[in-house]
Amino acid sequence: MIPLRDTVRSRSFPVATVSLIAANFILFIQELRSSPQLLERIIFAYGLVPERFTHWSDPGGSPLSPWRLLPLVTCMFLHGGWLHLLGNMLYLWIFGDNVEDRLGSGRFVAFYLSCGVAAGLLQCWFDPDSPLPTIGASGAIAGVLGAYLLLFPRAKVMTFIPVLFLPWIVELPALLFLGVWFLAQLASGFFSLGRDLNGGVAWWAHVGGFLAGMLLVAILPRARRGRAER
Repeated sequence: MIPLRDTVRSRSFPVATVSLIAANFILFIQELRSSPQLLERIIFAYGLVPERFTHWSDPGGSPLSPWRLLPLVTCMFLHGGWLHLLGNMLYLWIFGDNVEDRLGSGRFVAFYLSCGVAAGLLQCWFDPDSPLPTIGASGAIAGVLGAYLLLFPRAKVMTFIPVLFLPWIVELPALLFLGVWFLAQLASGFFSLGRDLNGGVAWWAHVGGFLAGMLLVAILPRARRGRAER
């Protein structure tokens, strides 16, 4: 399912959402301009490698050194290709402005980064021995989806569903769209347990980000401006 737009109209310009999207595109352009050797070093240095993060006895500094913790944040701004980037940014554009409108721009940025950190931690918990770097904004964006589910359960999402290569566009309740999305991530996460996967999707990061988003939006104060749902 590919979301095309939602029916919740934002009453303010989403400064933080647009800034995050711009930052991701700018950094991805820098990735494209890097040599393959340099890009590999960047991915392994700033991507979240569970094995390096969880095995504190390995060389590389003390457990609480900034270098150990930095990839929890920097991994959110690296992507593995155009499809990876565009898919993530599409979700952030459609759902991020509405959550930002509820939280306010400053709180939204803190919320977004916190969800991304929670996503990375859960991925490390379920796959602590992986030597492969985890990159991408999908964990943080999953937090945005979790918040959207609580804030706008009655909203509608215009959705593209490919059926036998035929375009089918249907308006789905946000509760259904996001509920199916989360259950798919959860099922894929359980299916991946115990398997020797060489790469692929960090399913547990999606689950962790989504749950963190639901929790955080329930306790964070809201911006004073109101909003309307159509």
